[in-house]
Amino acid sequence: MRIGFFIVAFAVLISINSYVVVRGWQALPAASVLRPIYLISMIALFLILMVNMIFAEHFPEPIAKVFSFVGFTYLIVFVYLMLSFLLVDIIRVFNYFIHFLPEGMAAFRLWGMAATLVVVTIALIVGNYKFNHPSIVTLNISSDKPKQNKELKIVAVSDIHVGISIDKIRLQSYVKLINDQHPDIVLMAGDVSDRSMIPVKAQHMDEEFRSIKARLGVFAINGNHEHYAEEPNETAKYLSSAGITDLIDSACLVDNSFYIVGRDDRSNPKRKALSEIVKGLNPDLPKILMDHQPYHLQDAEQNGIDFQISGHTHNGQFFPGNLIVKWMYELGYGYLKKGSTNYYVSSGLGLWGPHYRIGTQSELVVVNLKY
Repeated sequence: MRIGFFIVAFAVLISINSYVVVRGWQALPAASVLRPIYLISMIALFLILMVNMIFAEHFPEPIAKVFSFVGFTYLIVFVYLMLSFLLVDIIRVFNYFIHFLPEGMAAFRLWGMAATLVVVTIALIVGNYKFNHPSIVTLNISSDKPKQNKELKIVAVSDIHVGISIDKIRLQSYVKLINDQHPDIVLMAGDVSDRSMIPVKAQHMDEEFRSIKARLGVFAINGNHEHYAEEPNETAKYLSSAGITDLIDSACLVDNSFYIVGRDDRSNPKRKALSEIVKGLNPDLPKILMDHQPYHLQDAEQNGIDFQISGHTHNGQFFPGNLIVKWMYELGYGYLKKGSTNYYVSSGLGLWGPHYRIGTQSELVVVNLKY
């Protein structure tokens, strides 16, 4: 089933890329050297993207990083060129019937393409800055459970995606950012690793994970990308070796005063129901839930969860993805309260693919919970 999905996805990608190549060729002046340069460049960049997505983990690290950055940067340029050409084609259709544009659609195409490339270049510069400078989101919430007159400082992160693109050096900066908040507890809400553990192990990233400081511990769960690893629960085993408690459909009593509940990702069709995981827990103690994908928010509310942290959506990562995410999910990004349950869906500290945040922001979440 997975192979069939990738075949269909590859065929769609080839078709869209062909559309962009043809429309770009038509936009450029005939008999111009720009046409063959454009054609060769687009084909080469597409091949780099494909090779990176399929074989990057088998390359030497420096080559893999170059292929990753170039390939994924092309992906963003390709998407925006596609949207630009599609808009021009829509305008051409209307112009055919209404004739509101002067003659010379070739010039219109060329100027549209040039304007798109200028805007995308600016967006990439700003987007790379926003990725490299994560924001800190602060939430002040409280539990409705019987008061213990305590306060808990949680640092929550999601979607780090360590591997080739998010390497050990970047992970070091993330760990420093986490430690600078002086958390009581750290929660990693899934997609800690990318699709393979090979580059993670090769770079000895366990050294960085082990250096996270939190007096009540560090906890993690599986995201969908953990299920892409070479074997089931490989990421969980690796994190455990670095002193991180990986909760897979289980709950842990912390400090004898609250529970951390971790669900396996919904990629696992056999994961336990939340009601089964929390069965038997003390109803008077706060429950903090990590569930990577923010589906069925009512489950947390119905099972007495005080705070749920999720990720997965990246808030679309780059525009117009954020608009799509907002349409797809009840809560695609940000804070929501339903009944006595507080929810936060993070856009993620790291990201998948291109190192750009266009219309979104990389972030770390600091939660001050009174209970």
